[in-house]
Amino acid sequence: MNATSPGRGPVDAAGRPHIVKLGTIDCDLVETNPLVFRNRLYRCEWVRPGYWANASKQSYFRLVDHATGEPTVPFAHGCQFACGFADNGQVYVTGTTEDRATIRMFVSGDLKTWEERIVFSDPAFSMFNTSMCKAGPDYVLMFEIDRPAEQAGVPFTARFLKSRDLRHWALTPPACHYAKDRYTAPHCLRYLDGWYYDFHLEAYQGYEMRVVRSRDLIEWENSPLNPVLKAGDEDRVVRNPRLPEAQCRRIAAARNCNNSDIDFCEWQGSLVINYSWGDQVGTEFLAEAVYHGTQEQFLRGWFPG
Repeated sequence: MNATSPGRGPVDAAGRPHIVKLGTIDCDLVETNPLVFRNRLYRCEWVRPGYWANASKQSYFRLVDHATGEPTVPFAHGCQFACGFADNGQVYVTGTTEDRATIRMFVSGDLKTWEERIVFSDPAFSMFNTSMCKAGPDYVLMFEIDRPAEQAGVPFTARFLKSRDLRHWALTPPACHYAKDRYTAPHCLRYLDGWYYDFHLEAYQGYEMRVVRSRDLIEWENSPLNPVLKAGDEDRVVRNPRLPEAQCRRIAAARNCNNSDIDFCEWQGSLVINYSWGDQVGTEFLAEAVYHGTQEQFLRGWFPG
């Protein structure tokens, strides 16, 4: 069912924002995010050493033009967990170093030359995925940790940094986190009308994407409509006609108990959504979905009333 509730955008039979899964676009390439730069849609990717089409066997970042499939020149060699953010004519890509003690930022206005900055570095921390949003005058960076133990609790946990200029960053107090009592791996942070939205992964009947929201990054409200995404047969539909037959066979045979790493951006009146699926222990695939409404409708839709 795909109905439109007044002011809320499309909803399914349960009243949840209606996400249409479109199928798999790549293998061994996950934790990506779409973004719009200079009126073109791109996908920010971390290419792992084990990616099936990575001849270099080195870790690096790239942006891929959604319409043409053409990638930019690789950058950020050796970094992991790329996440892109476009603002004021620049692209900002954050990622963690191989020792997971430092978050770096790569900045470009032409997607050819990149300025490198350090966002945060502390050997007491072990950091993974990042996600950035604009919240009033602040830029807020959510990052995933499993250390230090007193701040992470049960791995994996969201912590937060804030900046006014994308150069100088301040770590928020330890009370600003989600959540130490269970597995709540963070992936996508958004902000709307005083609310922060954390789209994260929970271990429940496999692994499912869920969303919570907060006004202060301390007290969080769970969506009554969770989960956002869960594993299903439509994940393994092959959307990318350029995938080799060997990869298509892998998709058909793979165990699927996981929908994770959601990220999205608004493009031509809808949300383009990337997410991952697979077995959560190394066999992973990148898929695409769409929500035929605005980002505002999508965020509000998870907290009706």
